[in-house]
Amino acid sequence: MQQIPVFKPLLEREEFAAAEEALQLGWLGPGSYVGRFEEALAQFCAGPERKVVAVSTGHAAIHLALLRMGVGPGDEVITPAFNNIADFQAIRATGAEPVFCDIDPQTLCIDPASAEALIGPRSKVIIAIDYACHVADHDRLAEIAGRRGVRLLHDAAHAFGSRHRGRRIGSFSDMAMFSFDPVKSITTIDGGALVVKGEEDVRWLREARLIGMGQPSEVMYQNRRAWTYDVGHIGFRYHLANLHAALGLAQLAKIERITDTRRATARRYSGELAGIPGLTLPKTDFTDILPFMYYLRVPAERRDAFKTHLETQGVDHGLHWQPGHWFTFFRDCRQGPLPVTESIARELVTIPLHSAMPEETVARVIAAVRSFFR
Repeated sequence: MQQIPVFKPLLEREEFAAAEEALQLGWLGPGSYVGRFEEALAQFCAGPERKVVAVSTGHAAIHLALLRMGVGPGDEVITPAFNNIADFQAIRATGAEPVFCDIDPQTLCIDPASAEALIGPRSKVIIAIDYACHVADHDRLAEIAGRRGVRLLHDAAHAFGSRHRGRRIGSFSDMAMFSFDPVKSITTIDGGALVVKGEEDVRWLREARLIGMGQPSEVMYQNRRAWTYDVGHIGFRYHLANLHAALGLAQLAKIERITDTRRATARRYSGELAGIPGLTLPKTDFTDILPFMYYLRVPAERRDAFKTHLETQGVDHGLHWQPGHWFTFFRDCRQGPLPVTESIARELVTIPLHSAMPEETVARVIAAVRSFFR
């Protein structure tokens, strides 16, 4: 019996052709494909008043965004404890400290009230995360940030292609990041992007992603290099390679199909798994949502047995995530009450969700889940 993975990228002839074309070009660093990918992302989700800067990973995007927002030693960044390790490490990499807030019990996204209660004199930024197949209450978060004088960094790693109250994710935030790593709804193998408002942000970020070199991107996007430049601030090897951007363009061309097929699978899960005693499903009909993950909430005392059962049925599973305050490196960080996080983290199981997932594969996953509870 072939194992069904939790994640599987949609790689077809278009992606292979794009990779071959990019390799035959012979320009392997940041070049013309990166420029085209940024333009395509901006056209898709950013809107006319915002710009896109592509980088090597989602973690790089978070790190650069925090630095650009002025975060440094002595500062605090409020983030849900229920978040990816990349965000915690990016905060620490600036010299600042994470402060852990709770999540909303319905969406598992950041709880605005919990975040606001933790704002103090050292608070610089709130990281607003979307989760799996939900988006956060971004209007309320923006109101809190404006009223309390902190910046708002939108971690939209799970929400590419979704909408919030009719607005495309990426088009309205103070600053937003995306991740295009191997498991995301669209992938560039590894990659990320920042959506920002001003040309000065773009200039600084483009320099920072290329070890601080003030080498004009307009030159690099012609697959050329400028050999004279200045270095005016901190920088990292965070640029996106041409090959990765070429794959991203091929993936982005399929965004409607990716959205439709993932939404159809998620709706089928919700329809056929509804009503099972002891099983809690995401509370959404997936309208305006491109679902990245599909999760189940299982009673904590039965989760290990459920995971073992899925394995015997050839169905892989995931745990997204372990809370930050459970890790040794972040155990002493300041935190508020975390009752929802503590409960959710012991109940969640992620089941397979792929783009263009075959009907028989979906049926196998559903049968495996139902057979445990039956």
